[in-house]
Amino acid sequence: MNEVLVKLYVPMVDEQYDIWIPLDKKIHTIIKLLVKSVNEFTKGYYIPSKMPYLYDKITAKAFDINLKLIETEIRNGTELIMI
Repeated sequence: MNEVLVKLYVPMVDEQYDIWIPLDKKIHTIIKLLVKSVNEFTKGYYIPSKMPYLYDKITAKAFDINLKLIETEIRNGTELIMI
């Protein structure tokens, strides 16, 4: 399996999404994919002025954008916040 299912919270639009993300991509690439997806889900409403950060919802720890997802603690069911 090369993807994990996470719960993504996006406070800017006050929404949460269950979304599949790839294990073999770097966090900065995943953030770009998530921004594009949320923009599509909100019909163009979500347009951040700068690249958001990805945080673990439980620990509030920001993820290093240079790591691949598989090198982080993100697994199926992880709750993330994109701010």
